[in-house]
Amino acid sequence: MARRKKANRNRIDGWLVLDKPVGLTSNEALTRLKKIFHPEKVGHAGTLDPLASGCLPIAFGEATKTVSFAMDGRKVYRFTVRWGEATASDDTEGEVTATSDVRPSRDSILAVLPAFTGTILQVPPKFSAIKVEGARAYDLAREGEEVELDAREIDVHRLDLVECPDADHAVFEAECGKGTYVRALARDLGLRLGTLGHVTHLRRLLVGPFAEEDMIPLETLEDLGQCAPGAGLGEVHAPFIMPVQTALDDIPALAVSRQDAARLRQGQGVLLRGRDAPAFTGPVCVTAQGELVALGEVERGELLPRRVFHLADR
Repeated sequence: MARRKKANRNRIDGWLVLDKPVGLTSNEALTRLKKIFHPEKVGHAGTLDPLASGCLPIAFGEATKTVSFAMDGRKVYRFTVRWGEATASDDTEGEVTATSDVRPSRDSILAVLPAFTGTILQVPPKFSAIKVEGARAYDLAREGEEVELDAREIDVHRLDLVECPDADHAVFEAECGKGTYVRALARDLGLRLGTLGHVTHLRRLLVGPFAEEDMIPLETLEDLGQCAPGAGLGEVHAPFIMPVQTALDDIPALAVSRQDAARLRQGQGVLLRGRDAPAFTGPVCVTAQGELVALGEVERGELLPRRVFHLADR
């Protein structure tokens, strides 16, 4: 029975950039996509909270082997902060825990932004997925336990004030690295400004190479699925699927012969000789005649396969 069900799934390799709507968890959005595409294998790169919308890269098939590279890429968020209120979750999902009558001016906001850029220390929100002695912090917080999380280094490459629509709100755009909590940025901005703050709106605009212009609304995909019920991917969905190697744009590329590609796919290393041999060491994206072969690593003049791709028979 299980074999018959697997045989009815579609063999899809590549990326789809979903515009996740507000109100769904990332896993709920993924479940709805499975009903449209019926893929053999699928996963997402970078969880978004239910109250957040925007860029959720979806990896199909062989692309799941590159998820870590997408998640390690820079991310861009646009978010709105409500001044004067702190909440238990640092967003609108939690109850208000404290209030302040102080409202920061535009000039005072601009003055503190440099303190929140570069490599800084950040204490994650108590309602987060970080594990504390084997349990998720948000589970402990919901049970009423006092959660103490350690500060961690994060990289905020850019933090811009976009607008102040009124005295109670400010809109920001942040470009940051892995592990940054925007809710914690809002909380800490409020405290630095002598008031309180929490996120009321959050939208992710970019994850690594996947940008806002690549995003497809879930509603659009579901409408197309109704046009071709049971067809799964089909020709109608094909334009939305980006190549597997899209997530590897920031990794040096190395072309090899078909013969060397066959060795790599068998888990064997390839010696790199001659003037065309790369002078660097570290991870590389290996191709043969334009086809993705493997994620490899160059060590002492030898190319070693780390993750092998099988796309030719798809």
